[in-house]
Amino acid sequence: MPFDFEAAVTAPFRMQPGLRRIAAGTPQLVPLAPGSRHQREKLAVLTAFWPEALCAAEGFDPAPALDALCRHAAAEHPQAWAWDGRRAVARTLGTAVADGDVELLTTGSFGLGDEVARCLRGLPPAWRLAGLLSLAFAEDFAFVDAASGTIPWLAVALPSHWAPASKVGRHFAEVHGPVADNAQLLQATAGLLRLMSGQAAGGSADRFERFVWTITDHPRLHAHPARTDAERWRGGLAGGAWFRSERQTFLPLPALQQAVFTIHIGVQPLAEIVARPGRAAQLHAAIASMSPQVLAYRGLTPVRDELLAMLAARP
Repeated sequence: MPFDFEAAVTAPFRMQPGLRRIAAGTPQLVPLAPGSRHQREKLAVLTAFWPEALCAAEGFDPAPALDALCRHAAAEHPQAWAWDGRRAVARTLGTAVADGDVELLTTGSFGLGDEVARCLRGLPPAWRLAGLLSLAFAEDFAFVDAASGTIPWLAVALPSHWAPASKVGRHFAEVHGPVADNAQLLQATAGLLRLMSGQAAGGSADRFERFVWTITDHPRLHAHPARTDAERWRGGLAGGAWFRSERQTFLPLPALQQAVFTIHIGVQPLAEIVARPGRAAQLHAAIASMSPQVLAYRGLTPVRDELLAMLAARP
């Protein structure tokens, strides 16, 4: 999981953009092995609930940004992905999509062997390329339009307690309006849009990443609010606690005045995370410094004291 714990978990805790440049040669995407955890959960979502995950604003043409994303994926991971401008091949999955048509090239190595192709054939043809990308890589994707400031397209199968359909077509600042202690984030919105799309002064088209984390009582990668319990922490920490993390990256598309926003979700038992020396203290300091508003937004209010006591008892 490409999550930088030491850089992300800091005290005092602040809601802020927290962007840093991605080092040259560092990939933004992580190819999925057939039958991996991310792929199995994405398959389930795209098979049963695809309209909740694949969303586009009326009139938006995703083709140019999709082409750029496919080219980027092929350049980063030629062993996993190929793209000629019309036909995409997920090599490790033995599946291709060309002009909305699905091809099963080889039998897969898990299940009945045709899970990916069957899932894609259940999607509208216009969404099959995005579906193949979603199943070939761990990341979820969204397109950000810097000219309008909106998010007109999303392929998000593994959301963190938010509904993609409620965000599509809305302004970037409006989407982040409900975030607690969001003043710094909202103040930076205009500059952030220019930066992520390569429109900043000097014409820099650097790639950027940021990290987000929380503690949750939900063990699955897929955390759509319609698929999770609205009442959190019924059993307190005894019911289980997991460290949920996100690596978010931005791929600038200056010619389009757009950016591809990627989200890589990770969920690990909290006990595994704090097994490494020093991490319990680092988490303790961060959580202890969270405002009541942030604790409520992250659903941690019911277990704050119990969580701090548990972390304080760790070496």
